[in-house]
Amino acid sequence: MPPPNAAGPRLLVADQVAGSIRVLSLPDGRETGRIEGRFLAEHAGFLALPGGRTAFVDDLAGELLVLDPYGPDGGGPLVTATAPVATPAEHLAADPSGRLLAVTTGLGQNEEAWSDLLTVVDLGHPHRPRAARVRTRAGEPGVTLPGPAGAAEDGALVVLRHREPGSLTAYRHADLLAAAPSAPPAAPAHELPLPDHDGHGDAHDPSTGLTFAAAGSGVHRVRRAGSSLLAEEPLSWGGPGRGYFLRLDPVRRMLWSCVRGGPADPGRWPEWTNDAWWHRLDPATGPAAARTGRVPLGPGLVFRLAVTARHAAFARVHPDGDELVLVSAPPGETPRVSGRIPLPAMDGAPRAGGTPWDGVQRRAIAGSPGGGLVAVTRGGHGEIQLVDAARAETVATLRTPTPLDEGGHLALVFPGDGAEFDPVGR
Repeated sequence: MPPPNAAGPRLLVADQVAGSIRVLSLPDGRETGRIEGRFLAEHAGFLALPGGRTAFVDDLAGELLVLDPYGPDGGGPLVTATAPVATPAEHLAADPSGRLLAVTTGLGQNEEAWSDLLTVVDLGHPHRPRAARVRTRAGEPGVTLPGPAGAAEDGALVVLRHREPGSLTAYRHADLLAAAPSAPPAAPAHELPLPDHDGHGDAHDPSTGLTFAAAGSGVHRVRRAGSSLLAEEPLSWGGPGRGYFLRLDPVRRMLWSCVRGGPADPGRWPEWTNDAWWHRLDPATGPAAARTGRVPLGPGLVFRLAVTARHAAFARVHPDGDELVLVSAPPGETPRVSGRIPLPAMDGAPRAGGTPWDGVQRRAIAGSPGGGLVAVTRGGHGEIQLVDAARAETVATLRTPTPLDEGGHLALVFPGDGAEFDPVGR
């Protein structure tokens, strides 16, 4: 847990190209901790754990690391636990307790799926964390870990979201952890079909027990029943396009995504349309009774988003100028755009005619459900814009000694912010 006198937020800054992790105090940007020679698996991202801890995978070392961003403030270590995992890490998730984790493998720098390895971890195992590897199915699987449903002896499930063929496949975490050495094949406890090829995005709500998987046909919902999964009616995207990211908002009890539409040609990405898609997890109250809707953000590239105490924040990249778009969603009101903050241009930014993700600079974004700050990187420049979402203005530009090529990756932590109620790596 953070020491009592460490009331301020901390920003974790990963440069996955240069191989470093830094902890900065906010808003001044003072470095309070650092580890070198660590290469964050950017797609798996950072995972919030109880007690203000954060986990990530070092893709080069094949190791899961757990960080305490406030540890160095009291003379303690920054790295509090490690466990071996299979890489390249594609997705990372925890059960609601934050003790049990799972890491899936993806393509890495390869054109076709080749790895079928899944790693499960028990951070609370006696003496030291325990990890086991099993074989499942090659692909780019997403992962969630629904906790016990009913009797506690049911234990956590590991639910993989596969693309080809599409499915949600459930395994008992305890069975996987007890696997023999040498990565044996694992038999699933249950499987549900999903549409083929287009799954992308996962979320789990510990409060309702629902697991969500984004696909072109909508957001598919399943509820755990023992070791089985029961399908519920999918949520619609509410118009053309589909979401490529899915995030649980523990403050407003909502799901967020960005629905992308427009031409299929990646070279025409400046013409892509982007809408913030939202869904209230609990019954709506007040004058705005709708539970699902969309908010236009503007053309270009919008992907990941950040959640703050009062806003959802989206970084939009476009040849005419980049910006941070703030969407407010007060209780009982329909979400709306409440601010647009220009962001400084990036040398090496995506250009029309080329893809917006190959050999170009990008932006990472982070926020905390416990505060109002948003951090956005300026890839290739070693800069981070710090924005006060309530005032819709930039309050500081933080600089790092490495360039943050490909945008780097961020996590923003407030003590006791409840970020662990979204138990999927971001």
